[in-house]
Parts: sequence; C-alpha cells; structure tokens
Amino acid sequence: MRLRHLLLALVVVAIWGVNFAIIKLGLRQVSPLGLGVARFFLAAFPWVFFIRRPDVPLRLLAGYGLMIFALQFGLLFTGMKIGMSAGLASLILQLQVFFTIGLSVVLLGERPSVWQISGALLAFCGVGLVAAHVGGEVTLAGLALLIGAAAAWGGGNVVSKRISQTNASVNVLGLVVWGSLIALPPLLIVAMVLERETFLDSFTGLDWVSAGSIAYIVYLSTLFGFAVWSRLLGLYPVSTVAPFTLLVPVFGFLGSAVLLGEPVQDWKLIASALVIAGLCLNLFGPRLFKRRAPAIDPPPSQG
Repeated sequence: MRLRHLLLALVVVAIWGVNFAIIKLGLRQVSPLGLGVARFFLAAFPWVFFIRRPDVPLRLLAGYGLMIFALQFGLLFTGMKIGMSAGLASLILQLQVFFTIGLSVVLLGERPSVWQISGALLAFCGVGLVAAHVGGEVTLAGLALLIGAAAAWGGGNVVSKRISQTNASVNVLGLVVWGSLIALPPLLIVAMVLERETFLDSFTGLDWVSAGSIAYIVYLSTLFGFAVWSRLLGLYPVSTVAPFTLLVPVFGFLGSAVLLGEPVQDWKLIASALVIAGLCLNLFGPRLFKRRAPAIDPPPSQG
C-alpha cells in the first residue's frame, strides 16, 4: 500500500474511533433517535439530488438502509445514552464481524472455519467480562442494545454481500446517501412515538458542541469516511484494507479518555485484548496456520 493511502486508512479509522466520543458529546443535548434523524437527514440531503440511486433492487437497498443505518444506529445511540461508555461502545460494536459470519451461515449457507468459531468464542469472552462489570457507566440494557446494534450491522453486511452479487461495481457513496434517505422515515416515526418531547426539544438552542458533534458524525464519519474507505477497497484487496478496522477500538478508547475523561481500567484493557485477539484470529488465523505448517516431504518412489 502506498504511503498516501496508508495514511488515509489511518485517518479514517481514527475518525471512526473518535466518533464514539463525539456521539457521547452529542447525546448530552440531543435525544438518541433525534441524533439519528439529524445524521441521516444531513447525510441524505441535498446529496440525493446529485447522486443517482444505486442500480440494485429496491428491496436490497431498503434492507441495507433499515439494517445498517436505522436499526444499527438507533440501537447504538440509545444504548450509549442509557448506559455504555464511548470506549466500550467502539469495542462491542466490532462483534458485527461474528454476527456477519453467523448470519452468512444461516442465510447464505456458508460454512464457518475453525478460526472463525475460535475467534468468536474468544471475543465473546471479552463481552462476558464487560457484562461482569455492569454498574456505573455500563448497564445491562445498554450492553444488550449495543450487542443488538452489532447484530444489525452484521445483518446489513449480509445484505451488502447480496448487493455486491447483484452489482459488483455499485457506488458505495450512493448506497450511503440513499440508505440514509430510507433510514430517515422509520427513525422519525419511532422518535415521535417514543421521544416526542425530548426529540422536539433537542434542536432548540443547540450549543456549538452539539452542532459540531452532528457535523462530525455526518460529514467526517459518514460521508468522508465511507467515500475514502470505498476508494481504498477499490484500489487494494479487502485483506489489505480490512485489518485497519482493528484499530477502531484503540482510537475509541483514546478519544473517550481525551475528550470525555473516561478512565481506562485494567478490566477494560483485558476485555479489549480478548475481543481484538478474537478479531485477529478470525482475520489472520488461516494465513498464520499455513505459514507455520511444516513442509511435508513427498514419499520415496517405489521404483
């Protein structure tokens, strides 16, 4: 990978990691679903008037918008509001990798490797450690919603795979813009039902921190991040680009410590190590095994 592209990849994962602390700052004044509505409204408009709708079946586009945007971020923002620190949220959401594998087995008939199963077990041990420390900054409901958000992301990834099978050259930025448009109505309806008063009050007298948080989430994390990431995936193999996402929780904990003053206790470091080790095992296990496998000499000829 060229140095310029390497630096771009690091910038994107840093933006995505710090994004969790930025979300937490936005949630101080804006309701969870209100933050989701603001995000997807600004991610959709005015861009839908300039970017063509992706050439994929409407049902797949709708599934993408509902799963990977409306459901994932509705659960994520609500979970972070009711009881999940920014650093831990960045970590728990990475379970989407294993939900993607599990849903691919059920819906697409794929077979998981022993490395994927082992990685999932190791990562969920880290989640178990987080669950063992429920109280204070972590609530059981918050943890459950974050796991649900990871599952929704996994479901969206399965839909994304179906989309790529339908159109291998689909415009990823177009998916983001039009997926945001599809996510907007259900989030708005649910917000008006569950958060009517707080939702309407969220956007009166926004301070600069809340306005800046919304701008960061929309323009840096969503539009810039997805545009650059899709460009990198177009230039390099997925196996070259994907490992950079392992750094998202690292930047997540750094961002939450610097911007929010969140403490990084030993148990958080151990939980992070277990989850990231599980992700590494899933990603690099087959290649490491092949490298370390001893060469087998051919049997002597029987001439």
